[in-house]
Amino acid sequence: MSTFNESNEQISKATEDYVLQQTMLRIKDPKVSLDFYQNVLGMKLLGQYDFPAMEFTLYFLGYEAEAPEADGPEKTQWVFRRPGLIELTHNWGTENDESFAGYHDGNSDPRGFGHIGISVPDVYAASERFEKYGVEFVKKPDDGSMKGLAFIKDPDGYWIEIFSAKGITDIIHSQS
Repeated sequence: MSTFNESNEQISKATEDYVLQQTMLRIKDPKVSLDFYQNVLGMKLLGQYDFPAMEFTLYFLGYEAEAPEADGPEKTQWVFRRPGLIELTHNWGTENDESFAGYHDGNSDPRGFGHIGISVPDVYAASERFEKYGVEFVKKPDDGSMKGLAFIKDPDGYWIEIFSAKGITDIIHSQS
């Protein structure tokens, strides 16, 4: 039983302007990761924010058609109002540290974070393109019992589910 005592109407009113804005992934090498997210997945770099005193950089990517060109507070607010962005966080120096083993992807013990999902019009066409670029697959569209969806890995080993809205709907409704 919930310990929260607001009505559905109160909850809706209090949270009406909430937006799932970002999912953060730590990355080893921004050049490699930005190349993957921009050129393989087709995302646009919407904002880059350097924090020299703390030695890290944040990169925000998404599927926005247009973005303000000028940098400054207005663009930063625009970026942080966008829904569904990926935030890639780079702690400076990891790209040159040969002893750096990388970050935990959440898909081995201890399990936690699982994956992000990208909806595409055609999973098979997208998968053919990924193969052309040498992207590592966890699952190809016709592998396993769930046909028509794929899982790939980004340069840091994070899993990305590739699905179509129709295909995933067919999978879900074939189970009932």
